[in-house]
Amino acid sequence: MTYALPVDSADRPITVVGGGTLGRRIALMFSLQGAEVRVYDTSIAVARAALEYVATQRHRAVEELGGTPAVRLAAKDNLVDALRDSWLVVESVPDKLGLKQAIFADLDQLADPDAVLASNSSAYASAEFIGGVEHPERVLNMHFYMPPDMRSVELMSSGHTDPRIMELLMAELPRYALKPHLVRRQSAGFIFNRIWAAIKRESLLVVAEGVAEPRDVDALFADLFKSEVTPFRFMDEVGLDVVLEIENHYCELAGVENKSAPLLEDYIAKGWLGVKSGRGFYNDYA
Repeated sequence: MTYALPVDSADRPITVVGGGTLGRRIALMFSLQGAEVRVYDTSIAVARAALEYVATQRHRAVEELGGTPAVRLAAKDNLVDALRDSWLVVESVPDKLGLKQAIFADLDQLADPDAVLASNSSAYASAEFIGGVEHPERVLNMHFYMPPDMRSVELMSSGHTDPRIMELLMAELPRYALKPHLVRRQSAGFIFNRIWAAIKRESLLVVAEGVAEPRDVDALFADLFKSEVTPFRFMDEVGLDVVLEIENHYCELAGVENKSAPLLEDYIAKGWLGVKSGRGFYNDYA
């Protein structure tokens, strides 16, 4: 059967699968124009915490980015209920390939036939987890960074994605104060993460080799590039466990050793994951 684009998207819900650090931020952005946003998580406590985050951050986001005071949010731990009638489903669960393969097989079976199925994966191209999907033409990568502060979104085809979906999302996402960028061919790391991976890898290595401390690297980066975003602060924001998973995957794809792994593993073993644990490369998080 030929895929048909979603209709009446303005009146239909959006579902975010995963209520963690990025899932709740994605939900915040889609809530700005008053859309019904459902956050699904296997833990209802995590889904509810995501809604609490949206409730506390939304007023500032609306003031800065525009939007409506009206808000329609729901926390779900039943996937069928969470998906019912949604035109867009955004997966934001940990970057574990087997988990994503299982989730997308379920989404393909349970979501409405016209629903767009998007993955926020930082490491995996959607082509890697559509083996159990009957309708890969509606699957793509929709890679967010750290909204609402960073509002860029990279859109990349699964290799089978209907081109009309890319056109639809390029037109629709700016309504939610997002900045879509089209990845024009399959690329490990999309656009920015491919460039960022090289910066991140060398930053980690100069620290692992004793050439510099994280503060030295960040201070040089801030001074020379006049940037408020610096490598080690950004890694702390992302989470060092996530950074390690992504680096391991990239190195596996390239067939090279991840020489930065021992440094990251040492921090992780101490429970220093970054901002989310209160300490990472820096120890000044409240």
